[in-house]
Amino acid sequence: MQVLIVLTSHSELGNTGHKTGFWIEEFAAPYYVLADAGVEITLASPKGGQPPIDPKSELAEFQTAATERFKRDPALQEKLAHTVKLNEVDAADYDAVFYPGGHGPLWDLANDPSSISLIETFYRQNKPVAFVCHAPGALVKVKGPNGEPLVKGKEVTGFSNAEEDAVQLTTIVPFLLEDELKKLGGFYSNGPNWHPYALKDGLLITGQNPASSEEVAKILIETLA
Repeated sequence: MQVLIVLTSHSELGNTGHKTGFWIEEFAAPYYVLADAGVEITLASPKGGQPPIDPKSELAEFQTAATERFKRDPALQEKLAHTVKLNEVDAADYDAVFYPGGHGPLWDLANDPSSISLIETFYRQNKPVAFVCHAPGALVKVKGPNGEPLVKGKEVTGFSNAEEDAVQLTTIVPFLLEDELKKLGGFYSNGPNWHPYALKDGLLITGQNPASSEEVAKILIETLA
């Protein structure tokens, strides 16, 4: 089984002067769930090479068993440093795609033509598409086979307005994910802040926050099986 993981290449947190990128737990936890299940994984990003890690995700309070394993895994660190360019990826080579979050995707993957086209192709080819935390932001311009927004009429989740407010980035992000998913006609719901919450609607799998990363990967494996 072959799964593509797509990471952000965006490192600037709006005009704050601070850095963003992808959130380590949202990459490491799903990566190891998939790899331990025997899945072969390819890593891609819009610019290729090393995707930016959100420095906050490296703070002690956000470390988990998966992030600690990542720190002891030079082979995966090396693989991460050489992601392939997104525009060189062919959906036909993979059985599913997984998008980790972090705030970065709200800037680049939400608007990236290669990413938009890739998600539409996976979906059209009847393959699961999975997203966690801010990564559902990559869906905002994605259309379903009927030409409507892919999320329209579907059960979806993602980083909630309450969580964005809690991290004090409501006025910094280019859009609020919860609002945007609702605006597009998605049936958005969420659990308590920072608790695991994941949904599956057909081929579309979404998770609310970093704590949901492993759950999304497990649902993806079940869907592939």
